[in-house]
Amino acid sequence: MSSVRFGIMGLGRGRGAAKQVVAAEGSALVCVCDLQEDKAVEQAEMYGCDWTTNYKAMFARDDIDAIGIYTSSGTHCDYAIEAIEAGKHAFVTKPMDILVEKCDAAIQAAKDAGKVLAVDFGNRYSKENQQLKAAIDQGIIGQIFLGDVKMKWWREQSYYNGGFPMGWRSRKETEGGSIANQGVHFVDLICWLLGPVQEVYGRSATMTHDIETEDITIAQLTFQSGAWGLITTTTSSYPNLGTQVEISGTKGTVRWDQRGGIEVMTKDEELVDLSRFEVPDAPADIAEDMVSAITKGTAPVVSGEEGRKSVELFCAAYASSKSGSPVVIDQR
Repeated sequence: MSSVRFGIMGLGRGRGAAKQVVAAEGSALVCVCDLQEDKAVEQAEMYGCDWTTNYKAMFARDDIDAIGIYTSSGTHCDYAIEAIEAGKHAFVTKPMDILVEKCDAAIQAAKDAGKVLAVDFGNRYSKENQQLKAAIDQGIIGQIFLGDVKMKWWREQSYYNGGFPMGWRSRKETEGGSIANQGVHFVDLICWLLGPVQEVYGRSATMTHDIETEDITIAQLTFQSGAWGLITTTTSSYPNLGTQVEISGTKGTVRWDQRGGIEVMTKDEELVDLSRFEVPDAPADIAEDMVSAITKGTAPVVSGEEGRKSVELFCAAYASSKSGSPVVIDQR
C-alpha cells in the first residue's frame, strides 16, 4: 500500500482530523463529507480533495481505506459499523459513543471484518502525558490513593441550541451531557493513568440550561487498585475555569492543568523533570496512528476496547444517579 487513503465525515471537529491527514506521512485525503455543502466545499478546496454531502456515497468508494467519523456523539458507532461493513477501517472522535452496547457492536464488527477501529483522544498523543504515565507506572509518586478531575466549563444556551442538525447537543438521543461530551477527555485521561474502575456512584442534574441532557455530574470512583476518585464536570460554571486533574500518592502528587501544564511534586524532589522518563516513539495524532495500524499492524493508541472504558464509566454514573445506588462496572 503506497499510502492510506482517508475520508472524513463531519467537518466540525473533523476539520482538525482532515488537517492531520494531509500532514501525515503515508496518508492521502481523498474525500470529505458534511451535511452542510458549504463546509464540505471549503475543506475540499483547501486540500484539493473530493467532497460530498452523501456519506453513503463516500463509504461506497473503492479508493478509500479508512473513514474518520466526527458526527454527533450518539451516531459514532452506527456510522463506524456502516464504514466497516463497507470494507473500511474506522476511527471516531470522542466519546466512542453514548451507549456501551453500540461500542460492543462496533468492536465486534471490526473483529469480524479484520479492520482497525480506533478512538481519537488527543490527550493520549501528547509526549508529556506519555511521560507522566511512565513516571506514575514507575512509582514516582508511590502508591496512588486518590485521583480527582475538576472540569468547570461554561457553555451558553446558544451552544446547545446551535449545531447541525440544530440542537443536537441538547438531546439525549444524540448526546450525553457534561461528563459524556466535554468531560470524557479527562475521564479517559484519569482512567488511563490510574487503571480500571471497579465501582461508580454518580449524581447528575440539569441546573442552568434548557436541555434534555445534564450540565453537572459528580462521580465517586473506586479503582480496582483500591484508590478512590472523584470526577466533577459542569458546563454551568461562569467564568470558564478549565480543567484540573490531581493525583495523590504516598510519595507525592501530580497536578495536571488544562491551561498550565503538568507538575509532579514528591518528598524527594520539589519538582520532577518528566523529560527524564523515556517513552517509545509514538504517533503524533490519529492520522499517523491509523497509518501505522493499517500498514504496520501496530495497535492503535486508543483501540475500540480502550475507548469503550470511558463510555462504560459515564453510563455507570448516569445509571447510579437514576437508581441512587453505586454501579459495579466490568472494565474489560
